[in-house]
Amino acid sequence: MAVLVTGGAGYIGSHTCVELLGAGYDIVVLDNFSNAKPDAIDRVRELSGGDFPVYKTDVLDAAGLDEVFAREPIDAVIHFAGLKAVGESVRMPLEYYRVNVTGTLNLCGAMARAGCRRVVFSSSATVYGADNPIPYKEEYPTSAVSPYGMTKVVVERVLEDIASADARWSVASLRYFNPIGAHPSGLLGDDPMGEPNNIAPRVAQVASGKQEVFYVYGDDYDTRDGTGVRDYLHVMDLAFGHLKALEYTGAHSGAAAFNLGAGKGYSVLEVLRAFERASGKKIPYRVAGRRPGDIGEFYADTTKAKNALGWEATRSLDEMCADMWRFVLKNHF
Repeated sequence: MAVLVTGGAGYIGSHTCVELLGAGYDIVVLDNFSNAKPDAIDRVRELSGGDFPVYKTDVLDAAGLDEVFAREPIDAVIHFAGLKAVGESVRMPLEYYRVNVTGTLNLCGAMARAGCRRVVFSSSATVYGADNPIPYKEEYPTSAVSPYGMTKVVVERVLEDIASADARWSVASLRYFNPIGAHPSGLLGDDPMGEPNNIAPRVAQVASGKQEVFYVYGDDYDTRDGTGVRDYLHVMDLAFGHLKALEYTGAHSGAAAFNLGAGKGYSVLEVLRAFERASGKKIPYRVAGRRPGDIGEFYADTTKAKNALGWEATRSLDEMCADMWRFVLKNHF
């Protein structure tokens, strides 16, 4: 039996595919390649030494999803596919709800018709909104300050309702904090299409000379140095968390949410300094205004993931930045 990985050519999806193949799983990748490059698939094959079917299909294509399930013996799904930029979602809320919510409804419909009822969902720490105390705990009420975050709140609720109505379903919603880094080989990393939104590729573009200056969005937050504080974790730690969640869905029914983070926060300037250490380069920066939808500080309580999944992040911020810089050097980022 195989695991369907939607958005499997993306940053987190491709690293998770490497981990799945290394653990002996068969995989099927589905991606529309709107924000991912096809050569990521080639690199997954190179790193794993294996092969797997790839479908250029959109989660908005209900018939296309049914075809994939008809052709492949899919036992479980890891669902990454979706739009993911907070600021863009504020400008384009309708598109975010259309892709992230409708796409997931289509996927769940195809799963139900095929008798596949195990899903690991790519959720987000943005579901905690702006009012919960830190560190964030899974039992806190969910809300959101951006349309992107609200799509995650809505999809989590949809999955909870499906699992509540039918005990054959097993759902693990993984609330990511801020993944950075790259595969230690330097073959896979965060290489988005167009203008990057995440901090690591933006810093990397300045360090490599592709951009002149790194913009810090806000230095007047109530944090230790005024810049936003986030819980950064290595993408390989995050990828491994998906394997542990997949195992969990095979042994449990119902729906559960888990924080995947390092359990501590780093400021934007601390990440910048770590990247300077990794690259040996001075990175010029300029302070700009806050981005819509951003909040000052958050990080995870990871107790539940440690106890229920047997998972915790193990790599340091310096390791995250060193692996990202290796990816940059190998790929002329």
